[in-house]
Amino acid sequence: MRAPTADDAPALHEAYRDPRVMRFWSSPPHASLEETIAYVTPHAGDQWRQWVIVEKASGRAIGTLAAGERRRAVMEIGYLLSAAASGQGYAREAVSALIDLLFAQGARRVFADTDPDNVRSIALLTTLGFRREGLLRAEWETHIGVRDSIIWGLLHDEWRPKQSRAAQE
Repeated sequence: MRAPTADDAPALHEAYRDPRVMRFWSSPPHASLEETIAYVTPHAGDQWRQWVIVEKASGRAIGTLAAGERRRAVMEIGYLLSAAASGQGYAREAVSALIDLLFAQGARRVFADTDPDNVRSIALLTTLGFRREGLLRAEWETHIGVRDSIIWGLLHDEWRPKQSRAAQE
């Protein structure tokens, strides 16, 4: 994972324009490359820090990670992976690295907000040790309609150190 640049936008646009990938995102699929460039380019004053998930073999951007501080030491995370890269362990590796970073930087809690129908994201979060904390009914009005939201949380003391995760894999 690394900071995004405008040069990543063409590769990331494959994901951001894909209706299947964007189904549970808070905004609709991107209509143009320019929209993706604006979305992935950091701006002064952004509330969210962003990173690009990079495939090691090719160096190609295959997804994004984001973290926003909601309260002191409480971080919300988001992630998106291209359809072509799904199912290969990239999301687990990248989100694990992000969680390691956030806890190392002093976070006491990391949480994620998922659509109840986003089975793949829910599976990832539970595999990483997140606990379901609540259901917010009719929380989001999105491009696919009004949607519920499940809140998943992970506390610093619940996070397995990187070494023990590697031993379990």
